[in-house]
Amino acid sequence: MNDTPQISAIINNYNYGQFLGTAINSALAQRGVSAEVIVVDDGSTDDSEAVMRSYGDRIRPVFQENAGQAQAINTGVSMAKAPLLAFLDADDWWQPGKLAAVVQAFENSPKAGLVYHRLQPVYSDGRFAFSAIPRSLCEGDLAPRLSRSGGLWPFPMTSSLGVRRTVWDLAGDIPETLRISADAWIAGVLPFIAPVVALPEALGRYRIHNNTWYRSKDDAEMLARRMKHWEETVRMTNQFLSQRGRSERIWLKDHFDYRTGQRRLGRPGAPGLVPLIWQGLTHAGEPDPIRRLRNTLFMLRDLRQEHAEDHPVSDSPLI
Repeated sequence: MNDTPQISAIINNYNYGQFLGTAINSALAQRGVSAEVIVVDDGSTDDSEAVMRSYGDRIRPVFQENAGQAQAINTGVSMAKAPLLAFLDADDWWQPGKLAAVVQAFENSPKAGLVYHRLQPVYSDGRFAFSAIPRSLCEGDLAPRLSRSGGLWPFPMTSSLGVRRTVWDLAGDIPETLRISADAWIAGVLPFIAPVVALPEALGRYRIHNNTWYRSKDDAEMLARRMKHWEETVRMTNQFLSQRGRSERIWLKDHFDYRTGQRRLGRPGAPGLVPLIWQGLTHAGEPDPIRRLRNTLFMLRDLRQEHAEDHPVSDSPLI
């Protein structure tokens, strides 16, 4: 008898004891699939351990000293028995048919290395916050797109990602420097190795609450953190490509969000407004021209608002 599960569900947690039960319950409630549930606690100081131990042998609990999200995910993968992997942040949760849909997508596309789906953003009380994300979906060979966009594309987040284990092993573990937003490695590097499949359904819920990475609107400090993260992601991606003898490289000059950040923060080398508008309208990372237009208009709105806040009595033009 083969006891190997079809897919390993890996939950990473740090001090989300108040949410963790919902995440674990959603993984245990999956229908039509053989799955194991691995929960890695990254040195929490709240009641997370008690929550995990309350599930007994229905989950495989792992407790480690605090080392960051990347190492927590890597630890979970090292324990996984299945040929497919699915990842879940402890503050999110899945719909009951999520894992079966991911397994079926991999079976339908035997060359695919990454399968993802939309997530429905919700407030902690369960109310929908806004439309499912990412709005635009990209699939197939994404390497050319990422090479032209600085690695930026409509980004699927951790709780939507499914990976074929053989492709994970080809890429290697997530670098431990990604203590948060470790999905940048999975969604940024794996598309250079194997094709991607996108599922349009919102098969999970993404909890909206202020945390170490999310704000309803980035302030200067948060934007600076994001820019540093993008710089590190580009460095790691190019290092990966170089080590494997690949010719592709990604560049921050092609990364529309990074270039917008340079302008917002007044960084040296920031683009002029007209070149930035053109980059937004032609950016390779967003496949939908209507959304490229909307993103560019939102960028202009934010720049104008920030200009007005910095110069409350000035009528000088933004350009």
